[in-house]
Amino acid sequence: MDFPRALRERRTRRHLSQLDLALRAGTTQRHLSFIESGRSVPGRSMVVRLAESLELPLRERNELLLAAGYAPAYPESSLDDPELAPVRTAIDHILRGHLPYPALVVDRRGDLIAANTAFDLITEGAAPELVGPGSNVYRLALHPDGLAPRILNLAEWARHIVARLGHLEELRAELTGYVPQLDVSAGLLGFAVPLHLQTSYGELRLMTTVTTFATAVDITLAELKLEAFLPADAATAEALSAAAGPMGACAAADQAPGTM
Repeated sequence: MDFPRALRERRTRRHLSQLDLALRAGTTQRHLSFIESGRSVPGRSMVVRLAESLELPLRERNELLLAAGYAPAYPESSLDDPELAPVRTAIDHILRGHLPYPALVVDRRGDLIAANTAFDLITEGAAPELVGPGSNVYRLALHPDGLAPRILNLAEWARHIVARLGHLEELRAELTGYVPQLDVSAGLLGFAVPLHLQTSYGELRLMTTVTTFATAVDITLAELKLEAFLPADAATAEALSAAAGPMGACAAADQAPGTM
């Protein structure tokens, strides 16, 4: 990778001028201009500062360091690493704590790392090969043998899913092929897309939130996403509690207004 070109591309992609980035990184526009033209070779600390100032993901920061001829600064551990045991414990605790509502953890590709038992209601009826650890949740959502036949607002939800796959071109092309030329309803606001899903417990209307490990310095952790489903109406909350059984009803009562 050509470092000057890589730096310039990332800066322009974020709509920053040389002066803007120079001020953020604590250097001068002249120095940055020399770096981007290849007339000056930045030190390791300068590359790190530039990457941080660009707010690049950790994986891209390593790529920029490698392009400049330096060793990567951020490790990429396996989730099975003993040092990440506290993280796995925390993830399990969060997933259980979200019951009776569905929640899952995925990696940067959307491959399932873990999910709580309430997620089973979301996946009911899906082909076995589309479900379980290691399966891709984006493919599960839009595949004809996955959730697609039960999604009542498939056009809106499909657009919401595909829009998240800019960095996964092959998967984006595959999923786009499953939902060609679907017309989005005129009333779609765009900033908050609910999932309308038909289940054995009736129609669910779900909103989603995504949480990341914002302060992680390990690539694996930084790329994990916790996606939690929340009921968009009282009927959905009741259905999820009923699906979870007595334990779900207790959890729902604990989360009701005025009980905290």
